[in-house]
Amino acid sequence: MGKALYRKYRSKRLNEIVGQEHVTTLLANAIATDRVAHAYLFTGPRGVGKTSIARILAHEINNLPYLEDATHLDIIEIDAASNNGVEDIRDLRDRVQIAPVHAKKKVYIVDEVHMLSKAAFNALLKTLEEPPEHVVFILATTDIDKVPETIISRTQRHTFRRASINDIVKNLERIAEGEGVSAEANALRIIAKHADGSFRDSVSLFDQLLSGASDAAITTSQVITSLGLAEDESLKQLLAATTSGDVSSIDSRLQELENQGVPARTTAAQLADHLRSNLAQNPTYAELISGLLDVNKSSYPELKLLTVLSLFNQPSAAPQNAQPIAAQPALSSPKASSATSVAPAVSTAIKPPQKSKSPVTETATPVSETPVVKKQIENPSDIADFDWNALITHVRTHHVALHSVLSKCEPDLQDETLLLYTKSAFYKKKLDDLKYRGLLVDSLAELGFDLEIETLATQKPLKDSQAAKVAAIMGGGEEVSVDSA
Repeated sequence: MGKALYRKYRSKRLNEIVGQEHVTTLLANAIATDRVAHAYLFTGPRGVGKTSIARILAHEINNLPYLEDATHLDIIEIDAASNNGVEDIRDLRDRVQIAPVHAKKKVYIVDEVHMLSKAAFNALLKTLEEPPEHVVFILATTDIDKVPETIISRTQRHTFRRASINDIVKNLERIAEGEGVSAEANALRIIAKHADGSFRDSVSLFDQLLSGASDAAITTSQVITSLGLAEDESLKQLLAATTSGDVSSIDSRLQELENQGVPARTTAAQLADHLRSNLAQNPTYAELISGLLDVNKSSYPELKLLTVLSLFNQPSAAPQNAQPIAAQPALSSPKASSATSVAPAVSTAIKPPQKSKSPVTETATPVSETPVVKKQIENPSDIADFDWNALITHVRTHHVALHSVLSKCEPDLQDETLLLYTKSAFYKKKLDDLKYRGLLVDSLAELGFDLEIETLATQKPLKDSQAAKVAAIMGGGEEVSVDSA
């Protein structure tokens, strides 16, 4: 029966450890200068080498060779997950008084120490505080928050890092060379990413793939199939359909991936990882990444993924973080509609306003004492052509931060002044900020409009007097323009 690769290629000395040099260097120096502590606490995520380094340290403290199958009476391992009672620790407390049989120090390795009961921790506390000279404790845990502060303060703590992708690949290359196996570089990187920072998980997966390989080779295609991932080409096609707004193609690509057995959550994670690496060149991907991260939380991940991708590059679609369409008022005069008919789509185009009979009475806070420099517009567009939805689409593409604020506002056009009802003082303050105001002015100029801007920290007032009375009785409301059926 063959030995598992993670046991066969487990490091035997501190200088062989990969990825935890900040820990092994300190431990090696402590041994070299004979300054070994009486108790160590190793913390960090699973599979990064805590127990392995604890065993190596126990052997190097006693200057003993580390052999995988050999046992030493003076190196005792305790699994706190199954020996977590107060009686177990009391028994340990009695045994530590016995001197080592052969070695210089008696070393106790307590794995998953956070599993001890409160009474057991209390029983261990006195021993950790005043241990015999011949005893060294090495405690290991993946959940430091469950270890009492009284225990932590009596140990020398070392925090282990998640293994980096490069360190995992380096370790897998060493194993592949030892096994006489050829492995594609991209295949090893995919394994490293899937291991989620764990050396042990990466080696176990490599062992699994090697067992199922017909010839002594690990290929990218084999890894992708084994892990149930989407092929790179499929992801590229799906992303191309998303950026071009081709909903039909998006749907068909997702169907193909589902038929291949690739879960929607996996597809979303792979797309997010790809977009993350290109975010600096394409800042607009930030909104798409945010939506993809929500797929994993959804009860209907397939539908959520289809929605996120389909809405990303649809100019007429409301932004993902915007209010529902019924709350986006049109700037044209509302038309009468039957109370019994279903309201059709809301008009969003801004038309030249009528002279208001009752001027706005709210007092706006001054925008900013520092003037905003406007871009020179050579051929200004007619105000009648102004389109609020076009402005929203423009800032969504070019100024993501401004879009997150502007999409919450309700507009109104009075002569050559664009009134923005921000609904709250928070968003008004944002738009009055010099940085945001400059971006807004520039965006209007790029669309060919030279408008004055005023902000009001209120809801947009209703124009229809009857509707205003009803709204006043109901405690407020918003005007929605609909076309008659």
